[in-house]
Amino acid sequence: MNATNFANPVRVHKALTAAIEKRALVWMALRTPQCITPDHLTSLALCSQILAGVAYAFAHQNPAALWLVNLFLVLNWLGDSLDGTLARVRNRQRPCYGFYVDHVADALGALALMAGLGCSRYLHWQIAVGLLVCFYLLSIESYLATVALGDFHVSHGLFGPTEIRLLLMVGNFVVMAHPIARIGNYSLLVFDLGGGIAILAMVMMALRVISRHVTILYREEASR
Repeated sequence: MNATNFANPVRVHKALTAAIEKRALVWMALRTPQCITPDHLTSLALCSQILAGVAYAFAHQNPAALWLVNLFLVLNWLGDSLDGTLARVRNRQRPCYGFYVDHVADALGALALMAGLGCSRYLHWQIAVGLLVCFYLLSIESYLATVALGDFHVSHGLFGPTEIRLLLMVGNFVVMAHPIARIGNYSLLVFDLGGGIAILAMVMMALRVISRHVTILYREEASR
């Protein structure tokens, strides 16, 4: 079967850490041993995210497991961020294969991470499901926009995968000391509060970007 024609989309990455992250990744890619390939790094990213989910699941028995979560999130960042940079630096890009494998790994990793977090007792499973659904909604929209518009949005606004990992890591440090947030006479889990805010923000992002892309595509089709 012939591979579908797939031109390299324009990467749109305007997150807070994007500029410094790009410089750091290129520096690391130039110094990565030749025996390490982008596939190795993608595998590292997926395995690390699954292990982060497992560590979250054990955190209800021993909060020290949250330190392991942070370690695995760093390894996930390394694999997930460096694989594409390494391919570009070595001029060994495989657009169809790389795009497909990388984002399937992201989807599986997100499922494992949210499943573990939902079992951690630091976050109610209903909020974990909501976060996962919103992540998938934004991901699907991004992939469809890549095909329809030729732009691949790595980030939405000032937040991208790296910023989300950093927020999770900071949250892990917070809940190790203070897992309960108190607002007036009400008490709730810190991650429930953060997760609720994140769900609201992601829904608003999705509505905004969907509206913008529908408008762009409608005008392009109408002008033909």
